Amino acid sequence: MSPSEQHAYDAQRFAALTEAASADDWGRPTPVAAWTARDVVAHLVEWLPGFVSRAGVTLTPVPVADDPAAAWRRRAAEVQRVLDERGDEVYRSPMFGEMPLGSAINQFYTTDIWMHSWDLARALDLDIDLGEERCAAVLAGMEQMEDVIRSSGQFGPRVAVPDDASAQDRLVGFIGRDPGWRA
Repeated sequence: MSPSEQHAYDAQRFAALTEAASADDWGRPTPVAAWTARDVVAHLVEWLPGFVSRAGVTLTPVPVADDPAAAWRRRAAEVQRVLDERGDEVYRSPMFGEMPLGSAINQFYTTDIWMHSWDLARALDLDIDLGEERCAAVLAGMEQMEDVIRSSGQFGPRVAVPDDASAQDRLVGFIGRDPGWRA
């Protein structure tokens, strides 16, 4: 899929999860220590503006507290427009170099949406299939950079899983989540 298509797909799957949440669900714990379901949405809505500003893109502030599902719809629609209209523009980062903006969003943000879908699903006591092939591919790439990933502070310590665990469970364990976690 193109970066635009991948974002549309992952953002819609995440939107379906937000729509499944009741008002009482937003305070539920998640597999991410100290985060609630609302915090997962807030994270995805709030970190991207600083990232894309390096490409001269300004995203509007979107309040999450009162209606996380609406906040998600607004942010996802805005990001989709950026991908559709400006995805070929250059993104420059001292850490990652130059690449098309669409590729940068796909690599860092859309993948984050995809992984945090598991967190939100579990907070809502739902299961989600992230796709074995995609999980295996992302895990293989992340394992090559494990020292950098761990030192970033963005991921918890690896959670051990059985050798014969699914690719999804191995990925979830790698990023510091217990695949058996339930709210």
